[in-house]
Amino acid sequence: MAKPTTTPDPIKKETVKNGRKTKLLSTQRFLSFEGVHDDTLVLKNGGVRAILSVSSLNINLKSEEEQNAIVYSFQGFLNSLEFPVQILVQSRRLDIDIYLDSLKGKLKDQPNELMRGQMKEYIEYIGKLVEFADIMEKKFYVIVPANPQRAEKKSMLATFFAKISPDDSLRDVIQRKQEFAALKKLLDERVNVVQTALENCSLQTKKLDTEDIIQLFYESYNPDKARTQRMDHIDDIMHDELPEDRITVTDD
Repeated sequence: MAKPTTTPDPIKKETVKNGRKTKLLSTQRFLSFEGVHDDTLVLKNGGVRAILSVSSLNINLKSEEEQNAIVYSFQGFLNSLEFPVQILVQSRRLDIDIYLDSLKGKLKDQPNELMRGQMKEYIEYIGKLVEFADIMEKKFYVIVPANPQRAEKKSMLATFFAKISPDDSLRDVIQRKQEFAALKKLLDERVNVVQTALENCSLQTKKLDTEDIIQLFYESYNPDKARTQRMDHIDDIMHDELPEDRITVTDD
């Protein structure tokens, strides 16, 4: 019979219940996701999610024939789906700080005094316009899921106990580790289906990688803080493996 063995690691307290005292004050234990691994969002119930960033399209600028083609293509996409997807629309205040920083860098290297003055006025104008006009931008995402069978058929009693005791057990961690590879393969197939269908609707898609997903959640949970404190050192919090990857299963 297979017995789980763990290697000594300080991360162990963050993945199993022996770190209960330190987790009592953490809000992270009540979130539905465990982490991000291999460009995939991993949920605590074992499910995985891929997030696609989708471009926008002004259908009013298209001809009637093009409008009908786009609508029929999107209708065909929805009718052909054999799994659920989630469409997320986020409205955020337009952030052009990176653009302004690049202009300021070019301003220092501009030898022409007249051009320097015009660039400086332009930078000040754009900065004040965005600040006082409160210009918003919309971003569109499609979330593609893949769930293990145990996550889709959870009883009401099991759901209740999961809410009042959201810490991971060692069994949960090992089970997620064993399921991830199979679910990731299914998820990649579904992502290809969704991307192909959306591109047929004249939309551009991009699958978010690990860094993009972390950035998305950081900005979603800290909208005000994200504008003043950027995640410049995101590599410091990225991991190539999940906590459960540190747990191995050996046979006697």
